[in-house]
Amino acid sequence: MRAERFENKVAVVTGAAQGIGRAVALQLAAEQASLLLVDRSDIVHEIAQEAEAAGASQVRVVTADLEKYPECCRVADTCIDHFGRIDILVNNVGGTIWAKPYEAYEEAQIEAEVRRSLFPTLWCCHAVLKPMQSQQSGVIVNVSSIATRGLNRVPYAAAKGGVNAMTVCMAFENARHGIRINAVAPGGTDVGERRIPRNTSTMSEQEKVWYQQIVDQTIDSSFMKRYSVPEEQANAILFLASDEASYITGTVLPVGGGDLG
Repeated sequence: MRAERFENKVAVVTGAAQGIGRAVALQLAAEQASLLLVDRSDIVHEIAQEAEAAGASQVRVVTADLEKYPECCRVADTCIDHFGRIDILVNNVGGTIWAKPYEAYEEAQIEAEVRRSLFPTLWCCHAVLKPMQSQQSGVIVNVSSIATRGLNRVPYAAAKGGVNAMTVCMAFENARHGIRINAVAPGGTDVGERRIPRNTSTMSEQEKVWYQQIVDQTIDSSFMKRYSVPEEQANAILFLASDEASYITGTVLPVGGGDLG
């Protein structure tokens, strides 16, 4: 039986309604964390019920659009108001919206990719740092991507490269406050059919070709020649969030079956 590493810990998990975020929430719940689960979809209420059944000490839900800074502040304030502290923040919001060579992106699409995969992490970190500094403790785990070295996702890669850079710089600034800040860089992860699609438009035949190039390159770049499952990514995230990683900060951990991104 696994140790209850998160008993008496309060964790905020963003993008908790599906995929890696859901896996993180349920594994934290199994180790008796108190949880604030955040997503823009009401599906997150279902995950809260699963987390309660899995053993979470307490579960609260906030539906929010974390591309907007005031919404991130509302999440932090809700956590402090209800639990009195924030011990762990897992920034999981993000993901490729379009897959195409860079020259094929439209201006608005480039901006949308960066808003989706960089700003929620920037905003949420900013919102929780002062409470964590007041506590003189805290852990942030940002979800990046090995796609910083890959095909057909330049704007997304730029956003995740920004996540990597901010992770290291914030860790440097905040170690004196007892705050550890790290990132994981997942490789391709099989989350099944998405209940909340990142892109609601139907892919053209050309777009299907470009997307398949991503899949092929991701598998080829992995030593293990396969996608991960969400639980494999959650395992790494929980390790960095736990006291077992007490001497690790400012690190980006690739979880890509050997692909370093």
